[in-house]
Parts: sequence; structure tokens; C-alpha cells
Amino acid sequence: MKFGGTSVGSPDRMRAIIPLISDEERKIVVLSAMSGTTNSLVEISDLLYADRRDEAAQKNESLRDKYHSVVDDLFSTDTFRNTGHELINSHFDYIRNFTLRVFTKLQEKAILAQGELISTSLFHNLLRERDIRAHFLPALNFMRIDKDGEPDTYYIKENLKREMKACQSENIIITQGFICRNAYGETDNLKRGGSDFTASLIGAALKVSEIQIWTDINGFHNNDPRFVEKTKVIRNISFDEAAELAYFGAKILHPSSVNPARESNIPVRLKNTLDPSDEGTLITSTCHFEDYKAVAAKDGISVLRIKSDRMLMAYGFLRKVFEIFEAYKTPIDMITTSEVSVSLTIDNSEFINQIANDLKELGSVEIEQDQSIICIVGDFRTERTGSAPEIFEALNTVPLKMISYGGSPYSLSLLVNASDKVKSLNLLNKHLFNQ
Repeated sequence: MKFGGTSVGSPDRMRAIIPLISDEERKIVVLSAMSGTTNSLVEISDLLYADRRDEAAQKNESLRDKYHSVVDDLFSTDTFRNTGHELINSHFDYIRNFTLRVFTKLQEKAILAQGELISTSLFHNLLRERDIRAHFLPALNFMRIDKDGEPDTYYIKENLKREMKACQSENIIITQGFICRNAYGETDNLKRGGSDFTASLIGAALKVSEIQIWTDINGFHNNDPRFVEKTKVIRNISFDEAAELAYFGAKILHPSSVNPARESNIPVRLKNTLDPSDEGTLITSTCHFEDYKAVAAKDGISVLRIKSDRMLMAYGFLRKVFEIFEAYKTPIDMITTSEVSVSLTIDNSEFINQIANDLKELGSVEIEQDQSIICIVGDFRTERTGSAPEIFEALNTVPLKMISYGGSPYSLSLLVNASDKVKSLNLLNKHLFNQ
């Protein structure tokens, strides 16, 4: 059971988790940092990178004060309040030490880990105060990534099994999401949203009966409820469909987290801590095709267009293009080609200028930023006919920059201006779902 930042975002929310985990079934509870904490820790790290140490120290003290208030509210006895205050001071004294010396990338990872370390310690002490037996299992004891930043699944499985043998008498095991060690034993992380990934990796390693991701929404919706009214919860969805939605913008689930569960064929259930009686969304290997199941949008997209007369009949051209993106470790989202040009989209523009300069060796290059990818998940098997007319009818007033079809039987993707994203989502909602 993974509980996200909003699920542990206040003392009330932490207390609300207790009934959800207090049955007789054995479970591992994975906690994120309290909502807003990781962002604050990133700000502190950015200030330290900029050598603005006084500002970083002030930000650290402000966050310390916030957590002292949390402790006062969370615990009902002086004994556990005092323990909580000591815990908070130890973590923020640790962060303060970084304001006194040269700051490095490795130290940033150590700072970012503090959010999960604090939330799990506070929650474990809350259970102790209520005489609820639980075992505290540090994720740094078993969660590790390799030199390429990918999970070391063999290491995770073997060390997690060893750790579980030491806590066979408890039904509740508390651990951290997001954080891990790298191949050199240093504190690292699974990147943003990595608590979902942690839960899925643990579930796969231990062959659990179900992986539950608890957030503040009742599972996958058929459109983005932040921008569209009258969306509906999808009760059943396949791993492949969920992966498409997660990758192309559905914020409820981290894109990488589907893979370990899918490979081990373990069901994943998305639940709402604010409405625990709702069944949520169940993700399994079974796919029930529907014409149109859901729509999601991904922001921050840039498109690069390479035009070259030399591309005509020239084998090896695309290989050269892809090698440039590989050199800068920049993944490509969408790609379309014609006889003399190729258009590609990326969601990481950190090296976009360097990539464009290298691509100019192959032809002329245009860059267009502030784009959004709209992904429609449904039945797009290539043997079907008439599988997309409603999409283009819905968007006949929206300029379409790119269309990606045929790469997946589960989705069709479109590129639009970011300024047209909300309009596109609402038009699709009206035409595809009659809402």
C-alpha cells in the first residue's frame, strides 16, 4: 500500500491512514514525503547550488518550524511529542550542515531523501503511541539502482527477503518510497513520483496479491478532472492502457511503476484516501477494448523538425538523428516522417540547443516549443476500420501539428499548441464521451 504526499500531507490525513492498514492482512506500507516537502527541499538545494547559503538556511528553518507544528498536532502525549521534536531537529540540523560547506550533486540527493525519512518516522511513532505493532524497514537497506539508474531487481529481491525474515511477527511494515542507494552505496532516488515505483518493485519482488496506490482521487478518470467537468472513473484498465495514460500525462500514476507489476502479473489498484469505500481503478493484464476509453495530456513538449533533401532514399539518416538524441540522453515521444523531413517531440529541453546544433549537420532545423501531446486511449488495432473519425471531427477547429497512429493498438496521439490543450480536452470529452 503506497500513500502519496497528499495522503500524508497533514496530521489528520496521517491519522486517517490508520484504519486503512489495521486489519489482520499482512502488508507493506510505502510512504511519500508530506505534500510540498520535496519541492521545498529542491528549493533549498537550488539555493545552495547558487551559493545563496543564508537564504537556504532561512528556508530550512521555515520548514523546520512547519514540522514542529505538525508534531504538536500529530501526537497526543508529551513523550511522543518530545521524541518527534528531537527527530525533526536531527533532520533539519543535518540539512543545515550543508549550508556550511561546498555543495555537490550527491549531497542534493541526501537532502531530498529527508522528506520520506521524516514522514515514515513520524507515522511509525504515531502507530507506537497507539500501541499498534509495526516494523520500521528503511528502504536504504534493500532498494538500490545500478550504474544506469535502473532498479537492481536481483539485489532488491534478495535483500528485501532477508529483511522480511526479521519482521515475521508484525503485520504492518513501514518503509519509504522514492529513496534508494545507487551502485556505489550512496543515497539516491528513483526520481519524481518514485514512490509508486518503489511500491511496484516491492510488490514484484515479494509476489504480493495486490499493489495499492492511494492518492486523493478515485483512480484513473476518462479525462483530466483539473480541466474538464463531468469526468468518470475507469473501473478496469489494462497495464498497457495504463502505461499509455501515465506516460502521456495522467498524474495519478508514475509511468515507470506499471512495468514491475506487469512483468509479474500483479494487479494494481488505485484508491482514494479521501473516499476509501470507493473501489477505485483496477489495473490487470486483461484488456477490454472500447472505442474510446480515456484522454490525457502531456505538457512541456518541444518539437524539432529536420528537413534535408539528402534524406530521400538515404539509409542511415534516421540512425544519425537518433544517435544525436542518444548522446544527450534525451528520449523522443513522437516521431513523424516524410520523404525529405522528420519531426520529433521531446519533453526534456535541457539540451535542445545542443541537439539542434548537431542536427544542423544533417539539414535545416526548426524548433517549436510550448506544445502539448494529447493521447486518446481506446481501440486502435490496425485491423479495425473507422476507429478515429470522432477525434478529428471533435478537433476540426484545433490546429494539429503532428499525428502518431499505428505504433500502439491502444492509443493515438496528437500534438497541439499548449494554448489549445484545455480546449482540445473539452472538445474530446464532448464528442467521445457525450459529456
